[in-house]
Amino acid sequence: MDTFENLPFLNQPNIKSMQLSDFTQAGSGLEDTLSGDVNAIFRGISNELSTPKILICPADQTRFAATNFKSDLKGKISYFVTVDADVKYPQMLLEGDDNFAIGGVPVKPGLLKITSNTPIAWTAERHKFAGNIGVVDGSVQQLTASGLTKMFQQTGSATNRLAIP
Repeated sequence: MDTFENLPFLNQPNIKSMQLSDFTQAGSGLEDTLSGDVNAIFRGISNELSTPKILICPADQTRFAATNFKSDLKGKISYFVTVDADVKYPQMLLEGDDNFAIGGVPVKPGLLKITSNTPIAWTAERHKFAGNIGVVDGSVQQLTASGLTKMFQQTGSATNRLAIP
């Protein structure tokens, strides 16, 4: 198990104390969360974050940080958010690196549904076929492709909906 330093935006003191409902229902409304608008989700918790620079994974060589939260965040976020995160499922993913593929095809921005059978794997970019994820129980883990698959099988939910930036 790693620390919040692997996911910089989770290392903010105010984020650590937020309720899951604050995180997953932030933005201009619940509609943004349910539609997978990760930009609106992060903009909604911007008062809890020190800077939008922490929304970029240090290993992400393809994106550049926004200078403020009022600017367009499209293409300036490295992390997915699980829109159905719930404290009833402490092993559910809350957020993490978005560099993964389904059946070998890199995921695209929007709302993505993952089941325990989904052939998901990390891509080579960023962490060389690995990635960091934050879990509802407060832990942060670096997972290989097999670890990612296993994590989705153990979330406690048949379907996990991810907002992909």
